[in-house]
Amino acid sequence: MDVYEILSRVKDGELDLSAAEELLKKLPYEDLGFAKLDHHRRVRKGFEEVIYCSGKSIEQLTKIFLSFYDKGVNVLGTRASAEQYEQVHQIIAEAEYDPAARIIKVLQRESKKIGCVAVCTGGTADIPVAEEAAQTAEFFGSKVLRVYDVGVAGIHRLLSKMDEINQANCIVAVAGMEGALPGVIAGMSDKPVIAVPTSVGYGSNFGGLSALLTMLNSCAEGIAVVNIDNGFGAGYMATQINRLAVGGSQE
Repeated sequence: MDVYEILSRVKDGELDLSAAEELLKKLPYEDLGFAKLDHHRRVRKGFEEVIYCSGKSIEQLTKIFLSFYDKGVNVLGTRASAEQYEQVHQIIAEAEYDPAARIIKVLQRESKKIGCVAVCTGGTADIPVAEEAAQTAEFFGSKVLRVYDVGVAGIHRLLSKMDEINQANCIVAVAGMEGALPGVIAGMSDKPVIAVPTSVGYGSNFGGLSALLTMLNSCAEGIAVVNIDNGFGAGYMATQINRLAVGGSQE
């Protein structure tokens, strides 16, 4: 519950002053000792806080999820293991898990989906990173078009989908190996392209470094590059661009 909602409930008589005071004490963050939860992020940025699950103990993770859940907000957890999900699911029945994207979602309210973000992959092996991007964008309110396995090894596959892809406000291009897909798409589209290098490939790709360097050195204009395997970062940025595009078209 953010400041606006607290004040609205006080105004409407749904919340007394003492209860409101206790809630306000936890803003802009709640200190759990091992973590400081940013309940004010939605007010500042328009996006609720996301939980990076990897490296957290089960006890830490469940307490964080429960704290957000008790405040009635939707919760997104990235890089989560199946074991972590099982523990979260025991305390929050609504929790859902995607093992490919490694995402835990707790949805207490539906968000309106607007605009369109296209998420494309070079190959099927890139789908886990692409799904992290796609599901992040959907979680934050973007409609998502998925166009998978359209890499440059069979360029006709991509060409047959370009009309659909060009309807999106932003394109996320996910590729490993040599990482050529974002440059090809950017050369055929007037939409911003967010390039996501993946660690997919043989030994000399150096865990995605070769794809990263290809994307950074692309001669096609309109490409921004996130870190290796960072589907979350791409989905978040794509949603910001999508929101701006939808707002501009409404004006």
